[in-house]
Amino acid sequence: MSGARCRTLYPFSGERHGQGLRFAAGELITLLQVPDGGWWEGEKEDGLRGWFPASYVQLLEKPGMVPPPPGEESQTVVLPPGWQSYLSPQGRRYYVNTATNETTWERPSSSSGIPASPGPHRSSLPPTVNGYHTSGTPAHPPETAHMSVRKSTGDSQNLGSSSPSKKQSKENTITINCVTFPHPDTMPEQQLLKPTEWSYCDYFWADKKDSQGNGTVAGFELLLQKQLKGKQMQKEMSEFIRERIKIEEEYAKNLAKLSQNSLAAQEEGSLGEAWAQVKKSLADEAEVHLKFSAKLHSEVEKPLMNFRENFKKDMKKCDHHIADLRKQLASRYAAVEKARKALTERQRDLEMKTQQLEIKLSNKTEEDIKKARRKSTQAGDDLMRCVDLYNQAQSKWFEEMVTTTLELERLEVERVEMIRQHLCQYTQLRHETDMFNQSTVEPVDQLLRKVDPAKDRELWVREHKTGNIRPVDMEI
Repeated sequence: MSGARCRTLYPFSGERHGQGLRFAAGELITLLQVPDGGWWEGEKEDGLRGWFPASYVQLLEKPGMVPPPPGEESQTVVLPPGWQSYLSPQGRRYYVNTATNETTWERPSSSSGIPASPGPHRSSLPPTVNGYHTSGTPAHPPETAHMSVRKSTGDSQNLGSSSPSKKQSKENTITINCVTFPHPDTMPEQQLLKPTEWSYCDYFWADKKDSQGNGTVAGFELLLQKQLKGKQMQKEMSEFIRERIKIEEEYAKNLAKLSQNSLAAQEEGSLGEAWAQVKKSLADEAEVHLKFSAKLHSEVEKPLMNFRENFKKDMKKCDHHIADLRKQLASRYAAVEKARKALTERQRDLEMKTQQLEIKLSNKTEEDIKKARRKSTQAGDDLMRCVDLYNQAQSKWFEEMVTTTLELERLEVERVEMIRQHLCQYTQLRHETDMFNQSTVEPVDQLLRKVDPAKDRELWVREHKTGNIRPVDMEI
């Protein structure tokens, strides 16, 4: 598929990616690499290259095929009077009647023109007002959710697209805690972003019942809770090493004190030398344990404490960042609901004014209808703006969730590797300490093997003898 072209569906900042490709919705990109994993490499028309999520673009039907820009129709296609064609953010073409604001995916026939102005016998509204159905749902091309918890067995092109229908995509989506997901009955499972591994970025989009079953916990909160357990592990390991250092220091202090003890200092000969070496070995062993405790502090405890502080800062930053994005998403969702309610009210008012026209036709009533139609149209425009802002907020949240969960994966791997390395350092220092301790008792072993009471006796006799002529009995 390298060399094919695609059109971007949503804006992508690429700020938190070392080689991310920044683009806005509706740009054309030539694909350079399309590996598995949900990230593709491409080149924009201005020559910039970089990586981006595959779910943010839609492949064109053929390499080099470029849909005409919004508002322009192919030269071979002639639209009826009063109709204009546009491209949705997903790159799909739809048609709008400039007089009635009716919107459809299907190209209108020549019989569909600008209708006559409302007359005295008109008893119903047009099918749509400013591209919205009378139920209050937009008839413009629907925006679908950018990501859901379901994995896909199909093509990633399915993301962000919908079938041409006058029914709004709200029927094909469900909203949970201000996040829109595809309805499981109307959309196939989505492709994993990282299909070759069990990655956080694929499995923590939905909420989950808490352990007591009283409420729900967001997927990102579950990830944070796991990382907090890792932070607790770092704290407890640091405390373990600190206690080990105290034990070593106290042990070395006691060994040094014992080496100065004067008990049994009067022993002579080869056993006396061995005993003196025993006490000296205690002093040497005390020095070994002091060095061991110092290395534990500098090479294990201190790095662990520094890593733990940085880890806490990273977790706090990730928590606040995603929490802020969720607040923005909730705010945008509330604005959409408010705008949807306002549109319904305006359409109801327009319908009432139209019905009044059937009963009594007057200039004032006609003016009221025009005014109500303008308000209804404005309410539809406001709803579309709110929906666009909501989709932008959810797109940003989706992008940052993927980026942050991958960052959590990296931090977790770094944390586990950090602990593993310093546990290895601990065991290595322990082995070295045992080796040094062994070297302190080796001279004692050598001297003990040389202890010879007969030889000691000979040496002592030679040094201290007073005469070797034994006394005899006296004779009379």
